[in-house]
Amino acid sequence: MLDELLLLSKIRNNDLKAFEKLFRNHYAPLCRYANSYLNDLPVAEEIVQDLFFLLWKEREQLKIRLSLKSYLYQAARNRAFHYLRHVQVEENYKEKAINGFIENETSTPIDELEYKELEAQLSISLKRMPERQCKIFCMSRFDGKKYSEIAQELSVSVKTVEAEMTKALALLRKELKHFTNTQTSA
Repeated sequence: MLDELLLLSKIRNNDLKAFEKLFRNHYAPLCRYANSYLNDLPVAEEIVQDLFFLLWKEREQLKIRLSLKSYLYQAARNRAFHYLRHVQVEENYKEKAINGFIENETSTPIDELEYKELEAQLSISLKRMPERQCKIFCMSRFDGKKYSEIAQELSVSVKTVEAEMTKALALLRKELKHFTNTQTSA
């Protein structure tokens, strides 16, 4: 415990060697721990890397009430749970979108025309995206791949995939907003 307090004090005072020691001692066990919740080692590694990045970035303001080791494990667990909640929200959204589409199978000629217009605008919007962003979006939405699978296939981090998806979705929301704001007139 005393060693941890000394190590933490050194880290707060910008001692990179102390931080490296902390990283070397805890990185692999934290990855295994996070992976025990996720069953996805690349995502677990990304979570732990982000945890250490944030620890270094906010080292001066860090308030650790428990032991440093307990703090790291609790933070890794919380980040893993946050990731799992994010994945569940995405899955629920996909399921609702698919079910909503199936429930509305009976369509009118106007519905079909609007769908074709939407499809055409989506195609135009995808062509406006940077190549990597478009590829990531298509792999996620059309191929049904997980962010971790995309990251591994494209040799980028999961955070990069998340950032590109956020940008792609923002662009599509902007460019396709008139398709979602349909109003009926009486």
